[in-house]
Amino acid sequence: MIKLGILASTRATDMQAIIDAIESKKLDARISIVISNKEDAYALERARKHNIDAVFVNPKGLKREEFDNEVNKVLDKHNVDLVLLIGYMRILSNSFVTKWKNRLMNIHPSLLPDFAGSMDMDVHAAVLKSGIKFTGCTLHFVDENVDSGPIILQKKVNIDKNETAGSLKEKVQKAEQEIIIKGIKLFGESKIVVKNSKAEILE
Repeated sequence: MIKLGILASTRATDMQAIIDAIESKKLDARISIVISNKEDAYALERARKHNIDAVFVNPKGLKREEFDNEVNKVLDKHNVDLVLLIGYMRILSNSFVTKWKNRLMNIHPSLLPDFAGSMDMDVHAAVLKSGIKFTGCTLHFVDENVDSGPIILQKKVNIDKNETAGSLKEKVQKAEQEIIIKGIKLFGESKIVVKNSKAEILE
């Protein structure tokens, strides 16, 4: 069974899909710990409702690396195999990324490399403004640069005529939840291999 650590700053809606998949035995995993840099993040409440350990790590007065070291202590204490970033509104230190190389996944609400560098509603607003016909989401391993790193899975979402940023977010989130669960499964089955900074999925 794969032990997950989740870093979240917001509601962590996608985490609910993971919890549901675990509880319905569709996913052989356990969320060992949820960590937030925001004391009032609903992600912590969501975790506690399902008897999952949840911790607020206070970033006040800590440099980026110092904060990440505190987060590492919590992850190590819970023997985490894979770290997931779900709506985590912090830039990670290089030392953190190196420690968790190819064991640290992020979900981004666009088809990377398009619309990299923005978060949440800003991405959906930019997508609509661009006038493109479809968007989607990307699950990728995290490297030292923002929204780069080996792409594991992507899923397309069509943009309807009267789409709003809010309605698009809902559609994209459903796609996110599908590929996060699939990505965790593949990781647990050792079916993701990274070669030359590219992720390959083994049959």
